[in-house]
Amino acid sequence: MCVSYHGGEFCGWQAQPHLPVATVQKTLEQALSKVAATPISTHCAGRTDTGVHGVAQVVHFDDPVGRSQKAWVMGCNSNLPSTVRVLWAKSVPSDFHARFSAVSRHYRYVISNSAIQSPHHAGLVSHCRKPLDAQAMHDASQALLGEHDFSAFRAAQCQATHPIREILGVRVKRVENFVILDIEANAFLYHMVRNLVGSLQMVGLGLRSREWIAELLSGKDRTLGGDTAGPSGLYLQSITYPERFGLPVHQALNSLPLGGG
Repeated sequence: MCVSYHGGEFCGWQAQPHLPVATVQKTLEQALSKVAATPISTHCAGRTDTGVHGVAQVVHFDDPVGRSQKAWVMGCNSNLPSTVRVLWAKSVPSDFHARFSAVSRHYRYVISNSAIQSPHHAGLVSHCRKPLDAQAMHDASQALLGEHDFSAFRAAQCQATHPIREILGVRVKRVENFVILDIEANAFLYHMVRNLVGSLQMVGLGLRSREWIAELLSGKDRTLGGDTAGPSGLYLQSITYPERFGLPVHQALNSLPLGGG
């Protein structure tokens, strides 16, 4: 199942006991359980934090009642708030796992780069009022390509067993008054994208050189990098799986007409 959501009103993806604010997982599972008339548990491709959005989150669950794919989509959406939508559902082989079968994850970070941010973008993008040099940010980001130890961009609370990740592609571009980072990797560390953005913004503001990102990467010291960028500009854009699973081609429901994929 592919799920799209506005993360602003949720306390992240993962269901947690005794949270006063809803999570996306709990909200989805409640809708699924109503369709099935029995409790349903889900597993996702990548857990998102409070305020982070999902354009095409992928989840899997066991179907104990044999509902049709249309019934899962229509039934869930009729029981979900307007900030969460199921885009498609599909039967998969028993060896499929939303997280462990994924080949890569694609995140997008959007910065509104204008003196005054539009109120219509509140909660949907980050904001930087000083001009950013998107080309300098892009040039600096190319040092991240390949397999590296990303300790310099790893949050202290990260529980991953090791800091090695492989960046498959990264691009920073300007689209009118927006600066957009697109990054794809086999997996990400906790707060890795937001920490990368915080450091790249320092390059874009001219506070650090284009070579600084490479220096941070090799130094492996998180305390030397920029601040962690806010969650509102971050989108889990898409997940890539092996072709043998036959999942639908991703069709993004972008919140903003920002172009480019």
